[in-house]
Amino acid sequence: MRPPEPPLRLPPGCLVHVPGVGEMFVRDTGGDGPPVLLLHGWMFPSDLNWWRVYEPLRQAGHRVLAIDHRGHGRGLRSPEPFRLERCAADAAALVRELGVGPVTVVGYSMGGSIAQLMARDHRDTVAALVPAGTAACWREPRMRWLWRSMGALRLALGLFPRGAWRAGLRGLGFPDSEATTWVASELSRGSSLDIAEAGRELGRFDSRAWAPALGVPAAVIVTTRDRSVPPRRQRELARLLGARELEVACDHAGVVVNADEFVPVLLGALAAVGARADGEIASGAPVG
Repeated sequence: MRPPEPPLRLPPGCLVHVPGVGEMFVRDTGGDGPPVLLLHGWMFPSDLNWWRVYEPLRQAGHRVLAIDHRGHGRGLRSPEPFRLERCAADAAALVRELGVGPVTVVGYSMGGSIAQLMARDHRDTVAALVPAGTAACWREPRMRWLWRSMGALRLALGLFPRGAWRAGLRGLGFPDSEATTWVASELSRGSSLDIAEAGRELGRFDSRAWAPALGVPAAVIVTTRDRSVPPRRQRELARLLGARELEVACDHAGVVVNADEFVPVLLGALAAVGARADGEIASGAPVG
């Protein structure tokens, strides 16, 4: 059987040596368009999170960059415990190393938390934020139970990588195919320990005390049928950021499952934050 291949052609990938961080795997469409950095969600590396988004953003004129967070996919492996702050520092260091900043940061689910930390701790690298399917606070009991239990499940699945993932996908109604074989193969790349700890990190995250002070142009994409991140928590983040809300009627996997609806909303969000940043620069006001 030949190695699994992605359903669509993906942007070129390369290793970038970032001093003080290590070798980071980066998808990069290249070009001179406004740079957009895509930060993926928990458990799913960039390619699984964004494979239906890469090309539409490139066609819209953006330079699209995407990385895998620590312990996810091809991301960095470190003896240090997984921490969201370290992921934010990694992303910021890459932006500086490539000389592409400041960038618009699109963060999905866990990536939205990392994006907020980038804007807080590495403001020079962030031009605008587009959080999607994410929240300012993950500490309510139901959310903490969900993400911690899923972390334990990921740890168990790591003992039997590809077979377990393929069986799990079949259980969710996805038939065996080249596409699901590719998905299972990508899911098996991650570090089970890091991903389990990432679930616990999410359960500790709370930006409500400092998000209003970020002062960065932002638009929040609300996944209105989300059973993993309650829409009211997503709307709370929009209020804290003073951000425009844009809605997609989908569950938490909508970025892939409902990409035909998600992508136009994402393009609208990018246009909104770009216009706001341009207007503030034209008026002489500080961006954000």
